[in-house]
Amino acid sequence: MATIATTATINWVAPDYATRLRRSRLGLLVALTPVLMLFVSFTSAYVVRQGLPTLDPRTNQLVRDWIPVKLPILLLVNTGVLVLSSAGMELARRQIKNAAQAGATSSTAEVSFNDEGKMPWLGITIVLGLSFLFGQWMAWKQLAANGFYVATTPSSSFVYLLTGAHAVHLMGGVVALLLAGVFALLRRPVTTRSIVVDVTAWYWHFMAALWVYILCLLEFAR
Repeated sequence: MATIATTATINWVAPDYATRLRRSRLGLLVALTPVLMLFVSFTSAYVVRQGLPTLDPRTNQLVRDWIPVKLPILLLVNTGVLVLSSAGMELARRQIKNAAQAGATSSTAEVSFNDEGKMPWLGITIVLGLSFLFGQWMAWKQLAANGFYVATTPSSSFVYLLTGAHAVHLMGGVVALLLAGVFALLRRPVTTRSIVVDVTAWYWHFMAALWVYILCLLEFAR
């Protein structure tokens, strides 16, 4: 029995970089499925609620209470910031992927942080992501200043629901970026850092595309 266990240990080979990357991307795809379904359900509820009347207790009649919300111009600025951060995230992904591939074919097991590139695209993306979240908070303050709170009208409730749910999911991407930064400071293997950045980059692109969709939904389907 001991001989069999020893043989199995000797024959086991750790998966290479390409295999780990492929598995991580597959895991991300599985994780994104419920997120996509969540926002599909929000969209369905948003569209259906627009056409539903409500009972006015004063007149005891069915009335339409859907009041379109004028979106702050700041949301367009935030969109530009998020799209720009997505471009920076892609550059960071390609930068560290090249370093990881060089490390995988090199005789040395580690590639220094400076070898990954001179431009700190990862840090730039983190700053832009936090700027987007701050901009969203400022947009919510503008909505409140215009008299649209969470419970003011059904339409305003959906505005806060959709933008808030997106912001919460984007925070997860920011946490992953910070984790990648910590891995860099701890000098973890460049292949490990590359996988973290790669998965986070595709998640970030998904969040950027999702935000553009949400903004178009709120602007053109109201």
